[in-house]
Amino acid sequence: MKPRRILVISWTSVAALFLSCACLAAAQEPPTIPAAPPPGGAPQAAPAISPTVRLTLEDALARARKNSTPFQSAQTDAAITRQDRYQAAAALLPSVTYNNQALNTQVRNNFVIFIANNAAHEYVSQANVHESIDLVSVSAFRRASAAAALAKARAEIASRGLVVAVVQSYYAVAAGQLKLEAAKKNGAEGEQFFKLTQDLEKGGEVAHADVIKAELQMRERHRQLLEAQLGLLNARLDFAVLIFPDFNDNFELAEDLHASVPLPTLSEVQQRAARDNPDVRAALVAVQQAGHDVTGARGGYLPSLSFDYWYGIDAQRFAVSNLGTSAAATVNIPIWNWGATQSRIKQAELRRAQAQRELSLSQRRLLAEIQSLYAEAETALNELSGLSRSAELSADSLRLTTLRYQGGEATVLEVVDAQSTFAQANAAYHDGAVRYRVALANLQTLTGVLTTP
Repeated sequence: MKPRRILVISWTSVAALFLSCACLAAAQEPPTIPAAPPPGGAPQAAPAISPTVRLTLEDALARARKNSTPFQSAQTDAAITRQDRYQAAAALLPSVTYNNQALNTQVRNNFVIFIANNAAHEYVSQANVHESIDLVSVSAFRRASAAAALAKARAEIASRGLVVAVVQSYYAVAAGQLKLEAAKKNGAEGEQFFKLTQDLEKGGEVAHADVIKAELQMRERHRQLLEAQLGLLNARLDFAVLIFPDFNDNFELAEDLHASVPLPTLSEVQQRAARDNPDVRAALVAVQQAGHDVTGARGGYLPSLSFDYWYGIDAQRFAVSNLGTSAAATVNIPIWNWGATQSRIKQAELRRAQAQRELSLSQRRLLAEIQSLYAEAETALNELSGLSRSAELSADSLRLTTLRYQGGEATVLEVVDAQSTFAQANAAYHDGAVRYRVALANLQTLTGVLTTP
C-alpha cells in the first residue's frame, strides 16, 4: 500500500508543477492583439445603408399603385368580375361530359324484384353534349359584362383618388423642407437680433426691455424650428408608408414645389370630364346592370329549351358492339310559382329606378364639381403670385427694419413684427403652392389627366 500512495503523491506533484509553469509562461507572454478586419470589410453587425432614392411625382405614383392596399383591392375586384363574365359566357356554350356507371339490380328466381334500372345488369359509359337556351342565361351574361365594366370604373376611381393622396403627400414633404429651411433662417436671424440688442444695451443705446423682447422672439423662433422639424418628419413618414412596401425614409424629391404649372381651360376640363369621368361612367354602367336584372327576371315567364346528345354504351353487356347514340330535346314551360317571378321583377325594377336616380345625381354632381374644383385651382393659382410677392416684400421689410433699428430709427416692436410677418408670409407661400398642386390633382379625378411640370 505504501508504494501506491507514494506513486499517487508523485503524480500529483508533477501535475501541480506543470500547471505552475504554464501559468508563469502565460503571465510572461505579451497580450494578444485582435486581428484587424480586412481592408474594405465592414463589421457583420453594422446595418447596410440603403442608397437614397430620388423620386419624381410619376415615380411616386407608380410605387403607390404597386403598394397601395385599397388600390390593389379595387384592381382585384375588377379582375374577379372579368372572370365572372368569362364564366357567364361559358355557360351559354354547349358543355361536354363523360359519364360511367355500372348498375346492379336485385334478382330472385330470374325476376327483377327491385325496378331501379333497365335490366338486372346495366352498363352506362357515354359522352353527353348539353346545351340550354333561355333568356335568363343571356341576361346573366349581359349583367356580368356590366358588372365587369362597373368594377373597372371603380378601380379607376380608386386610382384617381390615390393620385390625389400621393400628390398631397409628395408636395407636403416638399413644403415641409422649405418651411424647415425658412425656420432655420428665422432662428438664425432671431439669434443675431438678440445679440444685436445685447451689444446696443452694453453701449447704452437701447433699454434692457429691448433685450428681453428680442430674447422672447428668439425663443419663439426656436420653438417654430422644432415644430418645423417635427412636421417634416411626420410628412416624410406618411409619404414613405404610402409608396414603399417596407419602411424606408431614405429618399429625396426631384421636383420643385414652385415650378410653373399651367392650368387647363375650363372648356378642356368640361370636355374631358364629360368623356372620361369615372363616377358618371360607373353610374351609367350600374343602370345598365340593373336593366339586365329586369330582363332576366322577366325571363322567368318564358319557356326554356335544352338539348342533349349521348354517344356510348347503355346496355346489359359492356362491349364495343353496343355503342349507340340518343338525343333529347326538352322544353320547360313555367306555369305557376305563387308570384315569385312577379316579385323578382318588381325587385329588379326598384333597383333600376334607384340606379337611374344615382346616375342623375352623379351627372349633377359632376357639373357642380367642375365649377367648384376649377374655381379652387384658379383661385389658388391667382393667389400664388400674390403670396410670392408678399414673401419677397416681407424679406425686404425685415432687412430694412433691422437696419433702421440699428440706426435708432425703429423700435424693437417693429423688428419683431417684421420677423413675424416674414415667417407667416413664407409659410403662406409654401402652403399656397401645395394648395394649387392638390387642386390640379382633384381635377384629375374629373378628367383623368394629371398636369405635371
